[in-house]
Amino acid sequence: MTNGCQNAKTAFLLAVLTITVFGQGHPPAVEPEIVTDRPDVTESSIVVPKNSLQSENGLTWTTYRGQQTLDLPEALLRFGLLTRTELRFVVPNYFGSLTGRMTGSGFGDLAVGFKQQLGPLPGGFEISVMPALSLPTGAKRISSHGFDPVVKFPWSKDLSNGWSIGGMQSVFWFTHDTRRSPTWEPTFYVEKQLTKPWDVFAEYVGDYPKRGGPVQIAHFGTAFKVTRLHQVDFHFGFGLSHAAPARFIGVGYSFRFDELWK
Repeated sequence: MTNGCQNAKTAFLLAVLTITVFGQGHPPAVEPEIVTDRPDVTESSIVVPKNSLQSENGLTWTTYRGQQTLDLPEALLRFGLLTRTELRFVVPNYFGSLTGRMTGSGFGDLAVGFKQQLGPLPGGFEISVMPALSLPTGAKRISSHGFDPVVKFPWSKDLSNGWSIGGMQSVFWFTHDTRRSPTWEPTFYVEKQLTKPWDVFAEYVGDYPKRGGPVQIAHFGTAFKVTRLHQVDFHFGFGLSHAAPARFIGVGYSFRFDELWK
């Protein structure tokens, strides 16, 4: 067994243990409005309310080395299982070429995981742990053809006057040519609430694989709550490194249903 596989199993065992230990804590204050994991790359550090279903969707146009692609529906389904635990499904995303020069089009892989909310912690920090596993269900030229684990640790902190900061530390174990390729992904964002339903953000995202060059992007966007349970978003960004996309732009729509079951 390779070191990458051993590290992946160890990380997953630690994440499951964390869920077991913290899943029975006192219920956190219920967020009355929708809080999404999009449009920024950094995931939200809090879970959806218990007995709720949240659907987050979007599409993104990307330019990378002369190729233009569109991916959709970017669907994420989040089910509130406990007051601090949610079940997550990443629906296979469709990747299509807009220029006719893409080597392959089709659906990507399905992923399933959990989010366990650990905060609030001393100092007003929110933090969560998110283990997940992608399954090789996608098209031949899109799928990794492996069972790829990931562990994410998103965090956030509210500041004064509508400002907040946050970030995420993630480790992916992607499969490339039947071999594991561990990738570390740090993110950091600054967010400003302009009005109660409207906020904007600026974000840095970096992917640092064990093999290959880093992928670094600058990311900007906004989200607007149309109602308490419905949100629209817009975002764009550009690459900061040679291996990153030249530019991308996207839109999204998210909604939540509460009290689906007792």
